[in-house]
Amino acid sequence: MPWQNQNGGGSGGPWGGRGGGAGGGGGGTPPPDLEEMLRRGQDKLKRIMPGGGGKGMIIGGIVVLVLLWAATGFYRVQADEQGVALIFGKFWTKSNPGLHWNAPAPIGEVFTPKVTRVNREEIGFRSAGSGRRAGAVRSVSTEGLMLTGDENIIDIQFVVFWQIKDAFKYLFNVRNPKQTVKVVAESAMREIVGKSEFEFARTTGRGAITADTGKLIQQLLDEYDAGIQVRQVEMQGVDPPAAVIDAFRDVQAARADKERAVNGATAYRNEVTQRAEGEASQVIAAAEAYEQETIARASGETQRFISIYNEYLQDKDVTRRRLYLETMETVLNGMDKVLLDDTGRGSGVVPYLPLDKLRPNRAGSPTAAGTETPGEKQ
Repeated sequence: MPWQNQNGGGSGGPWGGRGGGAGGGGGGTPPPDLEEMLRRGQDKLKRIMPGGGGKGMIIGGIVVLVLLWAATGFYRVQADEQGVALIFGKFWTKSNPGLHWNAPAPIGEVFTPKVTRVNREEIGFRSAGSGRRAGAVRSVSTEGLMLTGDENIIDIQFVVFWQIKDAFKYLFNVRNPKQTVKVVAESAMREIVGKSEFEFARTTGRGAITADTGKLIQQLLDEYDAGIQVRQVEMQGVDPPAAVIDAFRDVQAARADKERAVNGATAYRNEVTQRAEGEASQVIAAAEAYEQETIARASGETQRFISIYNEYLQDKDVTRRRLYLETMETVLNGMDKVLLDDTGRGSGVVPYLPLDKLRPNRAGSPTAAGTETPGEKQ
């Protein structure tokens, strides 16, 4: 070999022993023979490749490399993902969960976004996710302060829940989907709140505002063709700005006192009005009853007069005497005296003095009180 010692030294090549000289015997272990190793490898490759020779060995190596490169094109799509395969940067196919193959890089590329996960975007505040400050909320006034339709400022905090509807549109139609959802949600909320009054947005209008905001967000995202589906818009807080919260609470307390006073006055008014209406109804009912009674009495007397008049026309003397007797009976019915004429002397009627009727009069006379009359002194 060319690196063997030509001077007769027995050390053997560049890995020879450190000792030199004619009789020097180095103590080092001889190195492996590289030529022998290469020759053995070539013989094995010749037996595998029928073509033999160096050209076949190169082709075989290329085939092996191609197979290894092609094997890198296998990819797995998980249950919560959707695969999007590209070839030369152009959309090729979508793939469902499972094992698939696409042309490896740099020809092909595969993206597997999670399409079933519900994402959350916070507008107007930030919440701590973990650690000792888990559950803490930090207000972001630049996002939450909005102008209402009656020119008041209100601080709104809300959350948008969304997920991927179309993986390809989500990946390639918008540059930053997460930021896009945040900006669109804030813009939509500002538009809806700008059409609403302060009290409506703070109290009874929360449900309507969240529903309208969700519809507007979805409409804008569909116009952008973002491939995003809005699941829910949830209102977290609707309050006046922090700088005027104390004054606002005083106004609310005064307004509550006003409503309480108005409610009390209204209740008293209703009570008095109902009582007066009841009394008026009672008077009206009594008057109507009296009216009906008077009309009925007059109608009866009229019918009685007509019947008597008809009898009078048939027999005037009898009717006249009858009327006289009935009238005298009515007049003399309450008298306590008896009248006798001269014709009644021989009838056996004996006049008498009703002493029991005189006794009350005597009790009230002066003699009943102990005063003597002139006739009693004798």
